[in-house]
Amino acid sequence: MNREYHKWYSSRLGRDMELLVFGHAGLPVVVFPTSGGKFYEFEDRGMIGALGGKIDAGQVQVYCVDSVDMESWYNKAVPPRWRIARHVQYDDYLIHEVVPLLRQKNRDPHLVSLGCSFGGFHAVNVALKHPDVFTGFLSMSGAFDLRNFLGGYYDQDCYFNQPMDFLPNLGDAWFLDRYRRSSYVLATGWDDQCLGQNQRLDGIMSAKGIPHKLFVWDSHNSHDWPTWMRMVDQYL
Repeated sequence: MNREYHKWYSSRLGRDMELLVFGHAGLPVVVFPTSGGKFYEFEDRGMIGALGGKIDAGQVQVYCVDSVDMESWYNKAVPPRWRIARHVQYDDYLIHEVVPLLRQKNRDPHLVSLGCSFGGFHAVNVALKHPDVFTGFLSMSGAFDLRNFLGGYYDQDCYFNQPMDFLPNLGDAWFLDRYRRSSYVLATGWDDQCLGQNQRLDGIMSAKGIPHKLFVWDSHNSHDWPTWMRMVDQYL
């Protein structure tokens, strides 16, 4: 299996950022780690192994990015305004640094975002904010209600980085037309603590006429890696 390590100084984030690439061709997939996770988490947790056959066959190419969650959403040492501002910088890094690298390596017209738990939030958020860049997402046990991270603080950047807030009011045909040409999958479980958030997002997307699928698994401990390993093999 082709495995590449990349590291460079991000001017947008003001520090070095790292990522791993797995595979040589196929559908490009940007993978976000869970809360506090690193760019190597997907490999360490066996998820790359679960996709090994598809990666080796050239069906998918996986880009595992790092996060700055501990500097943004989870950083209680700074005011909420700085937390959301740091996330906006991270979004700029993804679109203007990671995606250009990806496009140098892979010309497939599609691009999917993927994540588990808090990574599921990133996957959904980036895909819905940039439907001209991403053509789909796969969120497994995604967490989408982030108000408790901001201690009551709320501004325009908070609004536009919480899909369950901005989607209900969205009427821009530019976005909606692109959403309706994309492929979106929400996967969760009946015992998942994020089930309700996934059901709410499912309802919002349905009300907007956005094609998508919600899968609710009847499995034990669905908010965990063994279930996510089976989900990613089935839905990606």
